[in-house]
Amino acid sequence: MIKENHTALSDFTLLGYSEFPVVQVLLFVVFLFIYVGIVLGNGLIIYITVTDAALDSPMYFFLRNLSFLEICYTSVTLPKMLVNFLAENKNISFIGCALQMYFLFVLASTECFLLAAMAYDRYVAICHPLHYKLIMSKELCLRLVTGSLTVNMPVHMVQVYLLFTLPFCGSHEINNFFCDLPPVLELACADIFVNEAYMFAATTVILILPFNFIIASYVKIISAILKMPSVEGRKKVFATCSSHLIMVSLFYGSATIVYLSPRSKETMNINKLLSLFYTILIPMFNPIVYSLRNREVKVCLKKLFNRKV
Repeated sequence: MIKENHTALSDFTLLGYSEFPVVQVLLFVVFLFIYVGIVLGNGLIIYITVTDAALDSPMYFFLRNLSFLEICYTSVTLPKMLVNFLAENKNISFIGCALQMYFLFVLASTECFLLAAMAYDRYVAICHPLHYKLIMSKELCLRLVTGSLTVNMPVHMVQVYLLFTLPFCGSHEINNFFCDLPPVLELACADIFVNEAYMFAATTVILILPFNFIIASYVKIISAILKMPSVEGRKKVFATCSSHLIMVSLFYGSATIVYLSPRSKETMNINKLLSLFYTILIPMFNPIVYSLRNREVKVCLKKLFNRKV
């Protein structure tokens, strides 16, 4: 239960870029197009990986779940952002803020583990091709996806509880587009050492451990690629990993800066932009990167569009 005296504080205000009122309509249009693009692009990836037998493999099973995750992920923040661009009242309720933050954290953390599972899939496919189907069974793939979600839920329940049982007796203006941990923590008027320690520990486990696993997987993958006699074979194999590497670099790079960098007034504005990057732009890049850099996806998309024409 969130303490009763704190709920009396009711609403927070999401500032976003409200200091620039003339650009609010422009921001609404831009982010509306981005949201529609995210839903349609990732929805298309889901559709072709479900309906096309050529994409019936563990790699595309993970990609399908990643695309579904991206749609859910952006739907936690973007609809409220779009409303706030046009509304004079940019408030979000105390409970609403807590729920938005919880689901944002759970889905973002699930993506960390899902990206690690995709790296493991590529490692098995390239380093142990003869045992690939045996190792990457449907049961294991399903466990990796469900495990990626369920392992995060209690971790972030504790984190959100610790944050929203703090007193917020000063300003309730959140310097962000949505309820994120660092800017909300700035508003607390109590000792936040426990919160910062927990945030650092959770971030280390959820960001750094999967990232180290991804790095270890790619060290093995690159070593196996370099041993291949054919240059053409190396290019073909590396092409299957390049899309995943791009998404890992973008997601982990921005998220690490936001949650592990020292906090100051200067970095808060930079982090506001970076939080937009990993919560909105990366889900937009996902279908673009995988459709442009993956030959099998491009072939399936061409077949789909040719049928429609």
